[in-house]
Amino acid sequence: MSTLTKSILNKYWGYPDFRPLQEEIVDSVMAGRDTLALLPTGGGKSICFQVPAMAMEGLCIVITPLIALMKDQVAHLVDKGIPAAAIYSGMHPDQLELAYNQAVFGRLKFLYVSPERLQTDAFIEALKRMKVCLLAVDESHCISQWGYDFRPPYLKIAEIRPFIRKAPVLALTATATAKVVDDIQLRLGFKEKNVFQSSFERKNVTYNVLHEADKYGVLYRKLNAMAEGSAIVYVRNRKRTQVVADWLNSVGISATFYHAGLDSKTRDERQEMWMKGKVKVIAATNAFGMGIDKPDVRLVIHLDLPDSLEAYFQEAGRAGRDLKPSSAFLLVSPDDVKKLQENLMQSFPEINRIKLIYNALGNYFNIPVGAGENVSYPFVIYDFANRYGFSVVEVFHTLKLLEKEGFIVLSDSFNEPSKVMIKASRDDIYGFQVNNPQFGDLIKFMLRTMPGVMTDFVRINEETVAKKTGLTAEKVKEQLKRLESYNFLSYVPQTDKPQILFLSEFVDTKHFDLSKENYHDRKKEAEERMKAVIGFVENDEECRSVQLLRYFNEKTTEKCGRCDVCLRNGIRPVAYDTVENRLVSMVGEGGKPIREVVSQCDGFEEGNVLDAIRFLVDNGVLQMDDNGSKLRKGNKKSRR
Repeated sequence: MSTLTKSILNKYWGYPDFRPLQEEIVDSVMAGRDTLALLPTGGGKSICFQVPAMAMEGLCIVITPLIALMKDQVAHLVDKGIPAAAIYSGMHPDQLELAYNQAVFGRLKFLYVSPERLQTDAFIEALKRMKVCLLAVDESHCISQWGYDFRPPYLKIAEIRPFIRKAPVLALTATATAKVVDDIQLRLGFKEKNVFQSSFERKNVTYNVLHEADKYGVLYRKLNAMAEGSAIVYVRNRKRTQVVADWLNSVGISATFYHAGLDSKTRDERQEMWMKGKVKVIAATNAFGMGIDKPDVRLVIHLDLPDSLEAYFQEAGRAGRDLKPSSAFLLVSPDDVKKLQENLMQSFPEINRIKLIYNALGNYFNIPVGAGENVSYPFVIYDFANRYGFSVVEVFHTLKLLEKEGFIVLSDSFNEPSKVMIKASRDDIYGFQVNNPQFGDLIKFMLRTMPGVMTDFVRINEETVAKKTGLTAEKVKEQLKRLESYNFLSYVPQTDKPQILFLSEFVDTKHFDLSKENYHDRKKEAEERMKAVIGFVENDEECRSVQLLRYFNEKTTEKCGRCDVCLRNGIRPVAYDTVENRLVSMVGEGGKPIREVVSQCDGFEEGNVLDAIRFLVDNGVLQMDDNGSKLRKGNKKSRR
């Protein structure tokens, strides 16, 4: 089988060979075994289901909660000539029907599905008629109530397995504790335990915790010392992303900001600027990063404490995907632990406030008791909070709890361009045009310039159509809506708002209650994760890498030799002191360009040289000029 899968890997993805552990995972899937794959962020998880599915007969169903990532992967597959489609909340009924029909009649190789769709009758009826060869479950830690990102719709996955008895399950995740690993296999109905786990160790990434009151000063020095590549600065607060980016630009470091509250077009533009190196730094909330595969991220800096070590590990893991030396810095000020504890309390509003907000949602969307099941609504959190006098923070955390309880599903805003599909047959079209000449220019334009519009949904830009037909953009939209009312076509106008999908009918708050598991028990779990974060930042005696690996049940005594703890304790990689000696002797009183210094350190890895420079600058042994291009001797001696 490996010859076949390797040829597929090379033909469609251009890789001559698999990365470590990928081939073993693929072989396990090809042998029909239920498989759990734990691969680090950037470890190539999608290859593990895409390649075997191409080698097998039938359709691969991929379950993932991330709509933006789902759409991105579908687009990449289609670009390679591989038929793929996606099903998620907020789609037009005709779009859903088309995707189901394509899957049933064997016209797709991959069908991406958001987990909440698994509960619908339409999906189950279509599934019974599909020939499924593989069920891939991405972000599979979401199925475990012990995981940091539990999502109730994931619990429904096992319920569809009786309809696809011959198809193995491949569960994938980047981070999971031993408890979560066992829970994933149990809840997905694995026939036997079968786990492939690569080491969580990232030898090229150095994890550091710096206790600093002047975070902005440290931020400037770290970013200014970065000779090449790009950086991510993570903060908890949306507003602070802009504050950080503006400040960085003001001190000469090119930056932009990103958070889920921006419209999707703006998010895409800023992500693209950073991906293409037009800006050096992106300041972001944890909304940024999923599916981002930028190889040259040299620095990931957290200005706020994360809620869990799982989240921190994933975010820090976006550094150094090209396997070159990279660093992660967690900056901690004296009151950060207290803030983290306050954030935890805010994450669990009082039950009465939750009921009040839930009831307000029903009024906001005009949903009567007993209605609303499987209906999506566009939702702007600030508008809702202002209208009913709630704080945005309590609304946000209430929605997250309602999601974990299985009442709703939230999705961030994503750019969904306008789409259209002509439903009328060719014979009907001509008769319709004769009887309705006012639509003639628009219909002719679609038939002439939009190939495939009679068999599939095709993107349509109303402004472009207006210029070509002499109509106004508003007139084009009006005509498309009228043509839809005549059942001539299906029209899906552009949308760019977050969505709330109600998974169950709206209930009277008299009968509304949160389960013990999803409130009290989850609060306890959140407290344990918070304590792990606090323990990590306060443990200044043990190598940071060793601490993180132990959290994920990977025991090691091998210290990294590069983190803040190792350097403070004098533990360094072989030849590190020699690099320091060379640097100090090379840099004279007048200073020397950093690039020249690095290039003259023959026999040493560039990453080790840069690590040494950073350490010596932070400790005053070397000094850097204001624009970060030159080094000179400092006024302190090296700590050895």
